[in-house]
Amino acid sequence: MKWDELKDESCPVARGLSVIGDRWTLMVLRDCFLGVRRFEAMQARLGITRHVLADRLRKLEADGVLRREAYQERPLRHEYRLTEKGKALYPVLVALIGWAEAHVPAEGPTAITLVSRETGERVEPVLTDARTGRAISHRDVTALRNA
Repeated sequence: MKWDELKDESCPVARGLSVIGDRWTLMVLRDCFLGVRRFEAMQARLGITRHVLADRLRKLEADGVLRREAYQERPLRHEYRLTEKGKALYPVLVALIGWAEAHVPAEGPTAITLVSRETGERVEPVLTDARTGRAISHRDVTALRNA
């Protein structure tokens, strides 16, 4: 099954993976959240081919995660900005960072530290239930298959 075929699945995990289930896509999104907007800067940071990067950017734009905006007329050049749909993926990246720090630690210093914009203090991500405020884990919540 191809990635784009997952969009039609009833499973939300499959549908989500149809948009972000590729390592380069997540790395592009990471850079977008770090303020990298231009193709050349993304390519230099990621070290991927122009073709692969262009493909991922086109897909994210088509899926409504990024939007292209011209920043130069001659020659015409664009930058990529997160849409509201794209910004809504931030908790996914934060959860991945928290998981990796706990379970796949770096041998040296970590490249990213999550800090509060308000206090500058390090934050530790926790998934919580918006209704109760309690932490969510596999012990507390189960996924039910709908008929």
